[in-house]
Amino acid sequence: METSSHDRKKKSGIYYGWVVVLLTFVTLLISAGIRSMPSILMLPFEKEFGWSRGGISSVISIGIFLYGLVGPFSAALLQKFGIRRVVTVSLAVLALSLSLTPLMTALWQFEILWGLVSGLATGMMANVLGVTVSNAWFVERKGLVVGLLTASAATGQLIFLPAMAKITEEAGWRTSIFSAVALILVILVCVAIWMRNHPADVGAPPYGLKEVVKPAKFEGNIILTPLRALRSALKNTTFWLLAGTFFICGFSTNGLIGTHLIPACGDFSIPAVTAAGILALMGIFDLVGTTFSGWLTDRLDSRKLLFWYYGLRGLSLLFLPYALEAGPMMLTIFSVFYGLDWIATVPPTVKLATNEFGKESAGMIFGWVVVAHQIGASVATYSAGLLRESLGTYTLPFLSAGLVCFLAAVMALRISKATASGQQQVA
Repeated sequence: METSSHDRKKKSGIYYGWVVVLLTFVTLLISAGIRSMPSILMLPFEKEFGWSRGGISSVISIGIFLYGLVGPFSAALLQKFGIRRVVTVSLAVLALSLSLTPLMTALWQFEILWGLVSGLATGMMANVLGVTVSNAWFVERKGLVVGLLTASAATGQLIFLPAMAKITEEAGWRTSIFSAVALILVILVCVAIWMRNHPADVGAPPYGLKEVVKPAKFEGNIILTPLRALRSALKNTTFWLLAGTFFICGFSTNGLIGTHLIPACGDFSIPAVTAAGILALMGIFDLVGTTFSGWLTDRLDSRKLLFWYYGLRGLSLLFLPYALEAGPMMLTIFSVFYGLDWIATVPPTVKLATNEFGKESAGMIFGWVVVAHQIGASVATYSAGLLRESLGTYTLPFLSAGLVCFLAAVMALRISKATASGQQQVA
């Protein structure tokens, strides 16, 4: 049945891998949207439950950390059990976690539902999923596919934040939660029906090849294999440079701006719906920027791309405190400038990891690089909340993040030219 389905797609000129990319895009979109929701829930939770901003930030921080930590093990699970099964189970767990959220009355319950369960469930559907799909289905246009799937995180904010902020403002945060659950259930059904694990499942070759290739069977333990990959990677200088730059990437994006921009706008009497719209505009430009970054990654030196991405991001973050004081117009300029390279760093980072460690290990190695990203995001989330409580302003966190981005730009250039050109590969 699956082969005949491929035959129909082949006659119509549509490669089934693009169907898988679409399903993955929407899955990552919804997962990223769910992860961004606490930024619009922070102020309602402060008001209803009396929880401190630091306490709420600590929950979000743990969720962000686990979202990254599960990545390498997600790569192993995706190889062993297949994309369709892992994503379906993860979506079901995420829906259950959100469904229980309106019943919570204490911070520790929020910790379990959003810090632990939601963090683990969304982590199974993070950037590692996009890397696994692109490596399985594509030989050509891989950078473009990674760019598209990475950009889905920004698109998730584009769709979710303004809509959920509006629902929260008009009908309450519980209604916004149930709306998110409904979307999860819709994509769960679509994934269960149409997702395929590998081109061989539909009798097709990977895009760019002419012959059908059977998927390599996963050998090893789903816990020990990622840990062994990490032990090997720790001896590699390129891994440390990639992990270090990605720590700063997380520190300066979802951990800081994704979590605290809306509350920071509230400090200047900018409504939450307006602030969510600014993030959404940022998402539009990141969709363009990250997709274009994938196209550039197929053609240019990834090290130089990372240098420019981190350098420009640093400049935009140094501009942010002024933009907040100046009002929505300057924030709009910031959102365009910053949004163009919010997650544009992922395609060149994935290419460098693949060149250095090989296609088979790239998912797990990149998963550990993402762990560094989420540690950075977690540190930024918690520290920015504490600094806001003690200083009464977000200026210091924003300026600090801008400065460390310049360090990441320099670190990117320290990666060897051999890795950038694909001439060096370590198993």
